[in-house]
Amino acid sequence: MQHWPPSGITVRTPLVELRHPTPEDLDALASLGAEGVHVPGFMPFFSQWTDGDPATVARRVLQRHWNAMANWGPNDWTLYLVAVHDGEVIGSQSLGARDFVVTREVLLTSWLGLRHQGRGLGGHARAAALELAFTGLGAHDAFSVVRRGNDASQAVCRKFGFTHDGAQVNAVRGERVVSDRYRLGRDAWTTSRRTPAEITGLEPALGLFGLTGPTETPALAAPSPSAAPALAATLSGVRFAPDPDHVDA
Repeated sequence: MQHWPPSGITVRTPLVELRHPTPEDLDALASLGAEGVHVPGFMPFFSQWTDGDPATVARRVLQRHWNAMANWGPNDWTLYLVAVHDGEVIGSQSLGARDFVVTREVLLTSWLGLRHQGRGLGGHARAAALELAFTGLGAHDAFSVVRRGNDASQAVCRKFGFTHDGAQVNAVRGERVVSDRYRLGRDAWTTSRRTPAEITGLEPALGLFGLTGPTETPALAAPSPSAAPALAATLSGVRFAPDPDHVDA
C-alpha cells in the first residue's frame, strides 16, 4: 500500500514469517480466531475478545486490526502482524507503545490458533517480534503480562530472559484476576538471542513510529536451510506467557 508504509514490514525466521496482513490474510486470521484460540475454561485475554459466537469473534479480529490502523499516531501506536508458516496464517503478533521515542519500551501481545499450538511456531513468532522491537525499532525494553495460575507459561517466560516487574489486577469474566508483569531488557535479549531473523520493509515506515532513521543493532546471520530442523527441534514445546492478547505455543 503506497500510502501506508507499515504494509511493507516483514520479519522472517527459519519457520515463521511475520507480515502486515493483506485483506486475504486478515480474513484468514478472523476465521482462525473463530475456530478457537484457547480452552474455554481459561480466559487469557483481558479484553475477552474470544467470548461469543464464531461470527462475533471473527468480526472482532477484523475490528481490532482496523481500529489500530485508524487510530495510529507516532506517540500512540499498535502494529498488528500476522504469523505465517508454510504459506498459512497461524496467528497474530503485535507490538504497541505510547511515547515510544521517549520510553523506548513496547508491549508484546500474541495468539496462535489452537491447531497450530504445541509445534514450536510460537517461539519463532515471538523471536521475530523481539527482533523487530530491539533491532528494528531500537527498543530498550519489551514486556508482557502473565495471568497467575498459568505456571508453565510464567516459568518459560522467565527462562527466555524476562524478569518479574510487578503485578496488576483486572476483571475477567466477572472475576478478580491477578497477573504478573515480565520485562526483557535489551542487554538480556542480546545475550539470550538465538533464533536468526531478518527484517525487511521497515525503513519507509520509521516516521510513523516517531523515528527518524534506522537503528544500528546488528542482526544475527541468516540461517542455512539445514539449520531449520535443528532450530525447530530446539524450540518445540516452547510456550510464552499470556499477556493481554498472548496465548501462543
